Amino acid sequence: MAKILDRLLLFIYSLSIAILSVIAILLISGAIPDVLEIEAEPPVYIASIAVAVVLFLLSVRFFYISLRRERASRPSVDQRTEYGDIQISMETIENLSLKAAGKVKGIRDLRSRIRVSQAGLEIMIRAVVDGEHSLPLLTSEVQRQVHDFVQETTGIPVADVSVYIANLTQAPSFKSRVE
Repeated sequence: MAKILDRLLLFIYSLSIAILSVIAILLISGAIPDVLEIEAEPPVYIASIAVAVVLFLLSVRFFYISLRRERASRPSVDQRTEYGDIQISMETIENLSLKAAGKVKGIRDLRSRIRVSQAGLEIMIRAVVDGEHSLPLLTSEVQRQVHDFVQETTGIPVADVSVYIANLTQAPSFKSRVE
């Protein structure tokens, strides 16, 4: 939403500056009869025309930027095989790591972040656990599952899997009522 608003404002700004600079160029060059009789020396006219032309060119550039489609490439991991190139998006790798970590019993709320290094992928998992399992066993199981699953699925070496336990979930305590 913010990008659309920014582009709209940039469009309006560039259009208004373009119109103003064209009017200024026409007035200064004498193409439009001058209503105001301002006497100035030739260097002032030349400087005024130069400023108006620069503003016009800038407005044309901003106008182009506001209308063009954004083709920002999403971050990905690129591999070359004997058959051609493969690109795997970071979002795909994040989802794979979340899928693998979600298979571990006792893990609740998951988030992941992926970084690419020379050694391979560095995966950071943030989790909320239920508190009924041993944390060292739980975290090592998450590390193993994520490491193996991502490496087998993508073929990209996983250098490191870090697990951050953010919190424990509180199991709701229900009192049974007999009637």
